[in-house]
Amino acid sequence: MKIAVFPGSFDPITLAHIDLIQRALPLFDKLYVAIGTNSSKKNLISLDERKSILKEIFKEENKIVVSDYTGLTITYCQQILAKYILRGIRSVSDLEFEQPISQNNQLLDPNIETVFLICSPGFSHISSTIVREIHQYNGDISKLVPVEVTNALNKKPAR
Repeated sequence: MKIAVFPGSFDPITLAHIDLIQRALPLFDKLYVAIGTNSSKKNLISLDERKSILKEIFKEENKIVVSDYTGLTITYCQQILAKYILRGIRSVSDLEFEQPISQNNQLLDPNIETVFLICSPGFSHISSTIVREIHQYNGDISKLVPVEVTNALNKKPAR
């Protein structure tokens, strides 16, 4: 069974993330959309809310498992027997950031391969960081995120 992990903060999940997930589904038998927790980050959306949003978005997709983890992604992959880590590349700077991580992961476990997907046209400008910034200043993020995110954020005041 081809099991992959798509790790991220998904704070919030964007249309670019969803595009990558949908394009990756034919490649794997099971895809864990795994929220990595980082206690030093100030989150826009709580972990429980992010999990709930992801589960709602992918409720019809039986190949997707929504989960969360702490620690190294490679350790999480070992725990769930995943042999692939999925990463999206929007630009050269993303590749420069992801390449050493991938190479170090291969040193830690040569049996786990990183798979890079290039962002689809029209999505390379979207990042969770930019979405958080736009939202912070009351900008319209509805063209960048799924409606489930917009609905969740409309329930709480902007920071």
